[in-house]
Amino acid sequence: MDGPTADARHRASILLLSWRDAAFIEEAVRGALAQTVACEIVVSNDASGDATHERASALLAGYEGPHSVKVRCNERNLGVAAHVSATVPLTRGEIIVMMAGDDVSVPHRVERVLQAFDANPGVMALASQFDAIDAEGRPVELHLPFRRERFGLDYFVSSGRLMGLLGATLAFRREVFDRFGPIRGPIEDNALSLRAALLGDCLKLREPLVRYRQHSGSVSADVFAKSGSKDDAKRRRYQRTIDFYRGTADDLEHCLAQLPDLPETRRRLARDILAMYRIEADARAAMLDAPRMAWIGPILRGLGQRGLRRKSAERALKLLLPRRFVGV
Repeated sequence: MDGPTADARHRASILLLSWRDAAFIEEAVRGALAQTVACEIVVSNDASGDATHERASALLAGYEGPHSVKVRCNERNLGVAAHVSATVPLTRGEIIVMMAGDDVSVPHRVERVLQAFDANPGVMALASQFDAIDAEGRPVELHLPFRRERFGLDYFVSSGRLMGLLGATLAFRREVFDRFGPIRGPIEDNALSLRAALLGDCLKLREPLVRYRQHSGSVSADVFAKSGSKDDAKRRRYQRTIDFYRGTADDLEHCLAQLPDLPETRRRLARDILAMYRIEADARAAMLDAPRMAWIGPILRGLGQRGLRRKSAERALKLLLPRRFVGV
């Protein structure tokens, strides 16, 4: 394509969310403006208090291109999930494409996303592969497990995985948000992935459509935390994981209550997933700070829960090891 086409102007809405991204926001905004399909673009800063909002505003001042552009800033810091919840209602698009203020989307990302949704009408959310980069834009090694290309609630149970689609590469039909309302918990991607799986399927595109930046100030820094001592980094990862597992479980429980006509087979799967999140959060919390005997309760619950039996059996073996070998 030579350039964006105006007839798709509001079919896709880009939510470019930022927090302390002053060093990267201009490149991120240019990536949004370079999209080969005309979009509604909402650039929103989560009251980060640095120059991020001002730099985005200056770059977009007087913009007269094919996209519809809005720049805004929250009055106070909301956190990731609440920021998403505050900004999705500001959009009009049928498809919401998430972008972050420190990442860069390739120019054909939205075009590929729309093609994928058109080819898969039962898919409610999708994500893509990515190329990881550092603060200076240099390639770095970061590989996440690649799930089945198309999957639903059964995948979470059969695989025992509690990871949804990656938020940095996520796009979803607006029904995924509008049907259930604001996201509960601190993290958006697991919640939105499970909402999509309740309503249909999820899809993972193998093509890298995002340059996913890894740096010490990124929102995901605690998820992949490696700075400081090994034990300190692991503790930060555990605590963040506990918080978002519990928040995701709260969101899933809320969404299940909004679907009284959900087929019983899907409801059973969703209840299994809900139990998996609750048990895994309790198990990690016990391993983080509680006496070793406090591990027994979550382990026993996990041994009886589809999707967690193998992981719980591994934890049972850890009870036989000195705590220093467990690493928490």
